[in-house]
Amino acid sequence: MTNAILVYASMSGNTELMATYIAEGVQEKGIQLDVKECFEIDPEEMVKYDGIIIGSYTWGEGELPDELLDFYEEMDHLDFHFKKSAVFGSGSTLYSNYGGAVDLLMEKLKERGADVIADPLKVELTPNEKDERICKEFGRQFAEKLIAS
Repeated sequence: MTNAILVYASMSGNTELMATYIAEGVQEKGIQLDVKECFEIDPEEMVKYDGIIIGSYTWGEGELPDELLDFYEEMDHLDFHFKKSAVFGSGSTLYSNYGGAVDLLMEKLKERGADVIADPLKVELTPNEKDERICKEFGRQFAEKLIAS
């Protein structure tokens, strides 16, 4: 069975809510999905999954949040070739680098050999009803592409 992991960092609950909606979309397609906060998992564990989804809120002017820094650095020695991936997160358009943490995560996955199979998903602060539908569809499309590969 195809399996995936969704790892996220959330401070105010916005990214966690996105993760919940995305997970619902992925699971609708029959994918075995594990959902974990970034401090609950050693990044090396992600290698055993077919699909990897990582989400984070953006701190300040486009930076990764503190609780994700070690996780991010520990990915430097991992090989994600043949892994399908996607990234998501919440942010504020008040900052010039909107959702910068999402972009950093996408570049890290690509650098480590992962095939990013979805455009990054960014939501302005708290997901509304429209964002909920978008997140669920993001999860469904990720799952469909993962199954098709």
